Amino acid sequence: MTEESNITDSKPENKGLGFALDFGPLLVFFLTYKFAAPGDNPITSAIYGTAAFMVAIIIAVIISKWKMGKVSPMLWMSAILIIGFGALTIYFNDPRFIQHKPTIIYSGFAVILLGGLMRGKAMLKYLLQAAFEGLTDEGWIKLSRNWALFFIAMAAANEIMVATLSFDLWLTIKVWGMTIVSFIFALSNIPMLMRHGFAIEEPAE
Repeated sequence: MTEESNITDSKPENKGLGFALDFGPLLVFFLTYKFAAPGDNPITSAIYGTAAFMVAIIIAVIISKWKMGKVSPMLWMSAILIIGFGALTIYFNDPRFIQHKPTIIYSGFAVILLGGLMRGKAMLKYLLQAAFEGLTDEGWIKLSRNWALFFIAMAAANEIMVATLSFDLWLTIKVWGMTIVSFIFALSNIPMLMRHGFAIEEPAE
């Protein structure tokens, strides 16, 4: 069996592992938040959850390097953000910082993507090129534009939720609701991507 066929045969396994590495740390955070400190206030639980999230993302990076032979740019970026902002969350121990942190992150992403577009560059291409092979430059520009607008909307939505919801309900919606919305938004871009060179591979026989 050739090296090329080995790579092809391992794709389903790698995709399953990649999914677990992407969402496993998030599940660890939520379960720790809910069950690690029963009876404590939500802020203390969020701090425990954040610490567990940081450990989980480090483990995810190690497993990715060990089992897949590489760490994707997206996982590296996630690890840097989670560890960096997680450390700040633990240091400040302030509910206002915890709740406004997503707004800071979403706004930062939007600024980076829009800044790239102003210079004619699709910044998402540097992170997601391996995931969207064959996508044309025009497709990358449109994808970066769409996600920049989406991040602006997410930042605004987070501020509205902070102003109107309890901390516990805000955190639950932030962890799962915004994750689901992001997934649906990503799927909604596929028709546009397919018109610009992206092809969904058929599973191997």
